[in-house]
Parts: sequence; structure tokens; C-alpha cells
Amino acid sequence: MKHRSELWAVAVGGSIAAALDITFAISFAAFHGLPPERLLQSVASGLLGKAAYTGGLPTAALGLLLHFAMSLLFAAAFVLASKRIGVLLRQPVVCGALFGAGVFVFMRLVVLPLSAFPHPVSFKPLATVLDLLSHVFLFGIPIALAARKFLMSGFTSASSSRPR
Repeated sequence: MKHRSELWAVAVGGSIAAALDITFAISFAAFHGLPPERLLQSVASGLLGKAAYTGGLPTAALGLLLHFAMSLLFAAAFVLASKRIGVLLRQPVVCGALFGAGVFVFMRLVVLPLSAFPHPVSFKPLATVLDLLSHVFLFGIPIALAARKFLMSGFTSASSSRPR
């Protein structure tokens, strides 16, 4: 039963975070004249490099799939950490915000540079601030709230069963 709660926490938190984050990214890109297909191809370019931009809808779909897969992996990492670090569940808004900011930094400074992403990683002020806020409010906090909802419900009122 507890394992099932963990899976739900990952599935719900990761899916909500992925949907909110990609919706923001598509909206921001559209505001700047970039179609959704091109934005999703840029996600796929982390795996395929420049070839992602010539693959049409299939590479856009791959980009969406990769985005959701990464979100679910990050949600799984949060859920696993929250089993050992109780404050993650007791303070989900603060911890989720910090987690989202950490994911933003990790993606920009580790994942993108190590991937096949064919563009230099940039930190344009407005885009950087909005992307950071997106990761805080639309990514990290939903994952943390889902973890709290699905994992805390499995704990009894006895202090020995609560996360520490």
C-alpha cells in the first residue's frame, strides 16, 4: 500500500509539474513568435542535436515525451528524498520551491551542457527569471504538494510513524 502511494505521488506530481511547465514554456515561446512544434523539437534536441529541428511532428512528440519522462524522474527523486528527509513533506511549499530552483540550476548548468543541445546555454535576464519562477511555482511546488498528499496520508498519528 505504501509503495502504491509513492507511485501515485510520482505520477501525479510529475505529470502536473510537466504539464504546467511545458504549458508555460510553449506560451512564452509563442509570445516570442516560436511555434509549439519548434519548442518541443528544442527539447528533443537534447537527445538528437540539430537533427531534431528537421524531424517534424515526430521529434516534437519525442520532445514532449522526454519532458514528461524527466519530470517523472525528478518527481521520483523528490519522493525518494522525502522518505528520508521529513521536512520535505512537512514544509512542501518552501521545500518544493527550493527543489524547483535546484532543478532549474541543474538543467541549465549540468543537463543541457552535457546533452546534445545544439545551442549555448544563455541567461537572458527576463527569460531566466521567468524560467526560474516557472520551475519554482509550476514545477517544484506541485511535486512537493503531491508527495505530501500521497505520502502523509499513509502515516498514522503516532510520532514514530511520521517523517523526521
